[in-house]
Amino acid sequence: MYKVEFVFLYLRIKTHHLQPTRFYYLIKVQYLGYRLHGWQRQPGFKTVEGLIKKTFKFILPDRRFKVLGSSRTDSMVSANESAFELFLEEEPLQEFGEFLKLLNKNLPPDIRALGIEEVDGKFNIIQHSKQKEYHYLFSYGEKNHPFCAPLMTNIQEALDIELMKEGAKLFKGMHHFQNFCVRSSGKSIYEREVQFSEIQENTLYTANFFPVKSYVLIVKGSGFLRYQIRLMMGTLIQLGKGELGLNDIQESLKADVDNQMTYIAPASGLILHKIEFL
Repeated sequence: MYKVEFVFLYLRIKTHHLQPTRFYYLIKVQYLGYRLHGWQRQPGFKTVEGLIKKTFKFILPDRRFKVLGSSRTDSMVSANESAFELFLEEEPLQEFGEFLKLLNKNLPPDIRALGIEEVDGKFNIIQHSKQKEYHYLFSYGEKNHPFCAPLMTNIQEALDIELMKEGAKLFKGMHHFQNFCVRSSGKSIYEREVQFSEIQENTLYTANFFPVKSYVLIVKGSGFLRYQIRLMMGTLIQLGKGELGLNDIQESLKADVDNQMTYIAPASGLILHKIEFL
């Protein structure tokens, strides 16, 4: 009896010591999403996660690793600053600067690593408190130069920008966004707080082929539902065209009103501008 217990204890201790040491890193990246099918890895498609994993397999041969992203951006959505966590077993990274150079040298040209820092095992990139800032870039009137297509949505009809600015501010605060998302069969939490929501004249993104005047919807919050910002932008476009009124937006943000917004603005105008871990 005692011999069996001793053997069991010995095996537990031995197994514990055989567990590989794990190291944790937070890596920030930016990417142009126009040719990519979003963040999450999908067989047969080029995705941000898939290309990053492919690069790690090349620069970290025979190493065990795992990648976990902070946000699952959709197809064609870009990121000025996103983040993922790298779990690396057995040995730590030595020179962060040299590793970042090696990583960027082997990543495709539309993905760039911005920085890397070590975090501890208690850090959870999904559950950790964070603030996200999204930008939606758009113009209206005359058709844009084709080079604008990866970053900017072009509405060729006339828009009432001043009315759209009023409408954007209605999203600020704690509201029920069940009418501004693709509803899932799961238990989604529709009550979300938007900390900032404004349309401004665009001075953040410039290029000599951009139209003389363009605009950006800036939205900040800790978390958003699927397609929420694109449905918010689509609703504002309908407002600017005169198809909806300010009252329609106000009513649709109430918990007991079933008035699903249906115009999902194109993905290529959406940019994850910044993510901050609080």
